[in-house]
Amino acid sequence: MDGSVTRRGQPCWYKNEEVGMIAVNDGIVLESCIYVLLKRYFKGHPAYVPLLELFHDTTFQTAHGQMMDLITAPIGQRNLSQYTMETYLRIVTYKTAYYTIYFPIACGMVLAGVTDEAAFKLAEDICVKMGQYFQIQDDYLDCFGDPEVIGKIGTDIEDSKCSWLVVQALERASDAQRQVIKECYGTHEKENVAKVKAVYNELGLEALFKKYEEDTYEEMLAQIKSQTLVPENVFMWMLGKIFKRKK
Repeated sequence: MDGSVTRRGQPCWYKNEEVGMIAVNDGIVLESCIYVLLKRYFKGHPAYVPLLELFHDTTFQTAHGQMMDLITAPIGQRNLSQYTMETYLRIVTYKTAYYTIYFPIACGMVLAGVTDEAAFKLAEDICVKMGQYFQIQDDYLDCFGDPEVIGKIGTDIEDSKCSWLVVQALERASDAQRQVIKECYGTHEKENVAKVKAVYNELGLEALFKKYEEDTYEEMLAQIKSQTLVPENVFMWMLGKIFKRKK
């Protein structure tokens, strides 16, 4: 729906000639399979209803995050005044943090028989912070990562995405740099994309990200180790998967 060309090193499904917009229905079929499988393997299990609720809640959250992403930066339109850190964090929390980080951990907690609401709230707080970090990494890799490694061609600049990089750039840019972003962000000409990246480099955004990464890791580590409601290795395993990832 955002016009991407590749995903995980392969053409996006809808880009296949024999698929096209049938991909919309394929997505509905795939989502329906979730509930077929849950019914087949968990009906009668004490965790069946909580799992159903988790899947429904996470689908709802992610769909809203995707919607906020696309209405903040509609394809073919640019309104840089909407690109604030508050808006950005709201988008990534719902679009990425819940389904990527909190959801699998919450499923494990449900299956382990955890019922303490305080434990779930703690897990949500830690996982949302971790999910925001994960998406900010994604934004960084979209611009500075190697497409051969990350498995997709970064198009956040061309697609005028409300990304962490452009939000940071707009907060720090001089009038001249802001004018370059205004004129070039959201266009597909290679020279314009290069000009935006040049502003990013002038503002030192790569170094800014690396500092954010280190600081956020230390914050999450302290929060994980200071609590006793959830075994810390649950979070450390996930954090180890994403810290300083290259793809």
